[in-house]
Amino acid sequence: MAKSGKPTINDVARIANVSKKTVSRVINKSPLLSEKTREHVEKVIQEIGFVPSLQARALALSRNFIIAAIHDNPNAQFLVNVQQGILEGIAGSEYGLMVQPVDRNAATLASDIRAFLERHRPYGVVLLPPISEDNTIAKVCEEFGCGYVRMGSVKLDEAAHTVSSNDREAVREAVSYLIGKGHSRIGLIEGPEGFTSPRERRAGFEEAMEAAGLKLDPKLVRPGSYTFESGVEAGQSLIDLPNPPTAIFASNDEMAIGAMIAARRSGLLIPEDLSIVGFDDTPLSSHVWPALTTVHWPIVAMARTAARKLVAPDDAEAGQRWLLRSELVERASVVPPKPD
Repeated sequence: MAKSGKPTINDVARIANVSKKTVSRVINKSPLLSEKTREHVEKVIQEIGFVPSLQARALALSRNFIIAAIHDNPNAQFLVNVQQGILEGIAGSEYGLMVQPVDRNAATLASDIRAFLERHRPYGVVLLPPISEDNTIAKVCEEFGCGYVRMGSVKLDEAAHTVSSNDREAVREAVSYLIGKGHSRIGLIEGPEGFTSPRERRAGFEEAMEAAGLKLDPKLVRPGSYTFESGVEAGQSLIDLPNPPTAIFASNDEMAIGAMIAARRSGLLIPEDLSIVGFDDTPLSSHVWPALTTVHWPIVAMARTAARKLVAPDDAEAGQRWLLRSELVERASVVPPKPD
């Protein structure tokens, strides 16, 4: 044993009768070992209480024990949920979390991310939408030898490198629910341009309308930016129409709640005068009055699964799982429209 009394990698090698390189490979989970050797060395490590040095391991791997979430997303609640999921995914491990904002519109985006990888050398990265939708960024990670997982509203990569939800199908269900309640004039508040999620959610909206034999009135569509303020503005614009909608689907909860505020300012009751459905199922959606009917987007579970793909390669379920389904959550913001 070392003078400090703490067992070292040399002690493990001597007792296990293997080389230091073999011990290092076991510690760093190298596939270049037989299962018998791995189990033997791991047993010795456990018996003598050897704790590998993170600094030494990082040096050997040329990586730091950091999982980086790279994003350009204005939605604060989205980022909170992603961080929660990643922290759950790395709980009990030696990994830490770093959050790195970038500008998706910058001409230097790819080189900025490459510089970030070179500077911080994370063990792996979780690419958040819309950054995740850029194949060039995934290529940068691959060329650098950095593990990556892309999160999105559609499948963006092989199962080992992606986690996705079923936004289109979920919105189709939500709008069909409104139609089933008797609504035919349904307003749509879209998300920001440049994201796949608004396109998928609009497609689901249109598919539900078409399936019911209804046409989407362009006058009932308003742009939004996934913010509360844009929801207030879009909601007010729809309410002020000569023939306003009897229901509104907003592409996220913040905009849905903004539309609720606009309705109240206009003297409307929810849901008696206007039904509203959101998307996300944020904590606030169940705390507002009336509680918001919305689509539960499993963003925490998606981020947790993404983290597990990076830090637990032996977790076969996480490795192959890429689709996590969104589902409608019925609350109190939808009723049938008033008769004409």
